[in-house]
Amino acid sequence: MNETTGSRAVLDVWCDLQCPDCHRAESDLRALRERFGPALEIRRRHFPLSRHRHALAAAQAAEEAYLQGRGDEYWSALLARTADLAARGTEVLLEVARELGLDADEVDTALIDGRHMLIVDADQAEGEALGVTGTPTYVIGGERLDGGQSQQGLRERVGEIAESLLAQPSGL
Repeated sequence: MNETTGSRAVLDVWCDLQCPDCHRAESDLRALRERFGPALEIRRRHFPLSRHRHALAAAQAAEEAYLQGRGDEYWSALLARTADLAARGTEVLLEVARELGLDADEVDTALIDGRHMLIVDADQAEGEALGVTGTPTYVIGGERLDGGQSQQGLRERVGEIAESLLAQPSGL
């Protein structure tokens, strides 16, 4: 599997939007974006865990936020409120949408009609096929790196793999 596109490397990050460990991983993703800029494409992927009651709805709401042009901001804002989401559920999904200037009614409707379930299900199925069992999980250069409570050294390892991929001639 080729994980480079031209002179770019691709980092897939499987995440559960109710997961406190995914919230802690956001600082690593920010640092990687700053370090590599557009040469590292970071793709946020859904992997809602069954133990998090509101994670599936959060993934669907995030997809609606992407459709409305504010997906990354919505994703980060939700991760900053994982405890609030666990306690209050859908109400938090709509509050965050309003705070970001999204059409919260449309987010609510998307949760009701399930229009984004195929995207969420496809991400989850791909993650399972790659051996993802928890979040956050990173895949770069064909290597899976499991995050979770111990993320020590993951940013550095992802950076090493990205540098190696970017140093390869295009077309490999």
